[in-house]
Amino acid sequence: MDNRIYNIGTFLIFILLFACTEKKIMNQEQEFDPPKAEIKEHQHKIHNDIRVDEFYWLNNPDDPEVIDYLERENDYYKKSTKHLKSLENKLFTEMRSKIKEDDSSAPYFYNGYWYITRYEKNKQYPIYTRKKENLFATEEILFDCNELAKGYDYFKLVGINVSPDNKKVVFGVDTLSRRKYTLRIKDLESGELLKTHIKNTTGYGVWANDNEHIFYTKKNSKTLRAESVFRQSIIQGRDSDKLIYREKDSTYNTFVSKSKSDSYIFIGSFSTLTSEYQFLDASKPLEDFKFVQKRIEGLEYSISHFKNNFFIYSNADNAKNFKIDVVPISNPSKENWKTFLPHREDVLLEDIDLFKNFWVTTERINGLIKIFIRNWNDSNTIEIDMDSETYTSYTSTNLEFDTNYLRYVFSSMTQPSQVIQIDMNTLKKEVLKEQIIQGDFDANNYTSKRIWVDSRDGKKIPVSILHKKNIQINSKTPVLQYGYGSYGSTIDPSFSSNILSLVDRGFIYAVAHIRGSEYLGRDWYDDGKMLNKKNTFFDFIDVSNYLIDQNYTSCKHLYAYGGSAGGLLMGFIVNEAPDLYNGIIAAVPFVDVVTTMLDESIPLTTGEFNEWGNPKNKKYYKYIKSYSPYDNVKKQSYPNLLVTSGLHDSQVQYWEPAKWVARLRLNANNKNKIYLDTNMEAGHGGSSGRFNFLKETSKKYAFLLGLENKK
Repeated sequence: MDNRIYNIGTFLIFILLFACTEKKIMNQEQEFDPPKAEIKEHQHKIHNDIRVDEFYWLNNPDDPEVIDYLERENDYYKKSTKHLKSLENKLFTEMRSKIKEDDSSAPYFYNGYWYITRYEKNKQYPIYTRKKENLFATEEILFDCNELAKGYDYFKLVGINVSPDNKKVVFGVDTLSRRKYTLRIKDLESGELLKTHIKNTTGYGVWANDNEHIFYTKKNSKTLRAESVFRQSIIQGRDSDKLIYREKDSTYNTFVSKSKSDSYIFIGSFSTLTSEYQFLDASKPLEDFKFVQKRIEGLEYSISHFKNNFFIYSNADNAKNFKIDVVPISNPSKENWKTFLPHREDVLLEDIDLFKNFWVTTERINGLIKIFIRNWNDSNTIEIDMDSETYTSYTSTNLEFDTNYLRYVFSSMTQPSQVIQIDMNTLKKEVLKEQIIQGDFDANNYTSKRIWVDSRDGKKIPVSILHKKNIQINSKTPVLQYGYGSYGSTIDPSFSSNILSLVDRGFIYAVAHIRGSEYLGRDWYDDGKMLNKKNTFFDFIDVSNYLIDQNYTSCKHLYAYGGSAGGLLMGFIVNEAPDLYNGIIAAVPFVDVVTTMLDESIPLTTGEFNEWGNPKNKKYYKYIKSYSPYDNVKKQSYPNLLVTSGLHDSQVQYWEPAKWVARLRLNANNKNKIYLDTNMEAGHGGSSGRFNFLKETSKKYAFLLGLENKK
């Protein structure tokens, strides 16, 4: 009996030891062999140069072998990061807990109704509503996207536009994540959908003032270029469809819009560096459009309407930072434009908004956004004060023309987003809505600042930094450095409740305002594009070196993150300076630049020749090839890499990151991890639904925290 008790006890001890060992193993990273993409050499030949692409066969989403490879990559990623799953779940719960789930937008008034977007607890999608005349009226639900999204892996509703008589609404829906929207019309009196069912549009329809005709833009089914504007009578239906304008130049896109005054409908055409507008009296939809100013290469402009004039925002006459001209509607061509707000060398004019009694400009000065109010009747200029060292601000929903109130948004890295209304007469402010951060968030626990870093060619690179006040900053401090730097798109420092999940665990978050954006004006953009593109990449590397040299961190604790064109940035830095970083997140990265820019059948290619250059020109071919990440993978050690993609991505095709990862694996001579995570149901923006988005973010953050051994 004693022996039996002993044996049972020994067995129980063995079980407990095994369970502890198993638990320990489950909490550690396990080794799995990554999938190997089959090598099938393909040759690209141009300019007497041959590029061998061993993974070109992945450019076929209809090939079962391609899908199998992507799924094997996903399986490898899931198995290899299984030890991070509990951390992912913890992060997701944490980020979700900060959201006020039953929330609503600041109501705005337009054409007799208050419009409100709200969310309900435990629901992924917004509910769009309105109330007639006052906020105490009965709520009318325009769209409950939670109901409309049922049965779809992806759902997005865009372009809500109510008819002038308030009886119908046009809108666009995408259920594939390919940005090919189906245009529908809902009768707001009966609640029924009309027969209108227009596929492959941009998702936006514009009403004529007769409440019968809509104008909309169709896309090329293959390249997804917005190329044709149509008019349709919602009474006569499809048979009344008429092509109004087709943009024949493949480097241009087209769109249709309406003036804030509701008096004019515009057709716009644009390339990276040139634009052109036509206009039509919105009360006469069957008449022909007239040109404002036909395209002139290098002339960028846009239109606002006030009384008998068009106000022209443009870079005419070498106004590289833009200016405002005014011109009579009766004769609007460029030779009649007269200066209204002149060009300034040290100010980037970003926007103008016109009201009955005031006009408002948004201007960028030394990297910071300033909003100015001016009265039509005097020359006084009022600047709205922004009390922060580094922040973002912009004018918000201001649809009403006859109002003295201006709405704008203010946010900083420590200040949750605020919707503020200012009385343009008295300058009295009112916070209409502030982003609510649930839990124990206290802005006083954090600090943000802007530093300036010397680039290798003598430029000063601004960097916005966020961290907790009480952290010790030294070589062991983890830093996440973020960058984009393309298309003139400026990433202003704003509040993110999600990033707190890293910052609260001791991370410093740094946004590098590198060349290729317009943070410091149009020159800052021009100096980071075309044959100057490498400035973008070297700026980012120079910031990284500065953070290490100034003891903010070290190469063992420095991480970088960029997506899309920012993923191109990530691709360059891992080739050029792999030893600077312990880990990199490259989200939907644009990494096969030469191949893509030589293929005009791929969405976006033709419209971007003025951003990257056309590689059919040998000069641009050689330059692009010299930095294209896929073409410059080397036999070297690479940082830990998490690469994401979307099977239905319309902007960066899934095969770019897939090919890149496959080639990196062939060449990386270290044991660092290289993961590819492809969303098989979504595209460029990732999953739809606010909680699904958080799940994707939690995976990225778990990857970084896992490398830091943080929980």
